[in-house]
Amino acid sequence: MTRFFRHTAAAALLGAACAGCAPLLLGGAFVGGGLVATDRRTTGTQLEDEGIERRASTRVRELATLGHVNVTSYNRVLLITGEVPADADKTSIGDALAKLENVKSVVNELGIGQNSTTGSRTTDAFLTTKVKATLVDAKDVQANAYKVVVERAIVYLMGRVTEREASRGADLARSVSSVQKVVRVFEILSEDELANLGRSSSSSSGASAPK
Repeated sequence: MTRFFRHTAAAALLGAACAGCAPLLLGGAFVGGGLVATDRRTTGTQLEDEGIERRASTRVRELATLGHVNVTSYNRVLLITGEVPADADKTSIGDALAKLENVKSVVNELGIGQNSTTGSRTTDAFLTTKVKATLVDAKDVQANAYKVVVERAIVYLMGRVTEREASRGADLARSVSSVQKVVRVFEILSEDELANLGRSSSSSSGASAPK
């Protein structure tokens, strides 16, 4: 239920932000109204992240936990959120998912206690949309550089960002009403590394452009 709402909200947000522009391509960019948004992962890594999430979801089902567990992979860092009944469940899930193919590291943010209610998950979906919209409206950050996960009104921010972008993104998320806490799950890039990513993206786009 939660993941469905998140994906629906994300699709609606991107559609609103990019009305009349070209479709967003995997590993590519969309251009419209002066905005260029490019995923900072390679196409191969994006596909790996999708595979990690599928395998992680399958493994969680195999463990037959009574909890409510969500998994999100970004650049092969696997974030685990939700709730499980006991510390032992949290540990066993974290250990099992850390062994999956292509997983670089695991950030285990599972809470201990009862599963979140439908109302709580609906609120989380709404907050996800609000945080994403706030990032888009800010104009001084590239909203597409952030992956937003919300669980129990706690915002988890993932992505490959500079320290400035990390601080600014966290401040923007905190500014959203009803957000209880912001957790940074970033890979920090230097300004030079970010500039090199931009040059690589431009070179790739130029090489593939029709003559």
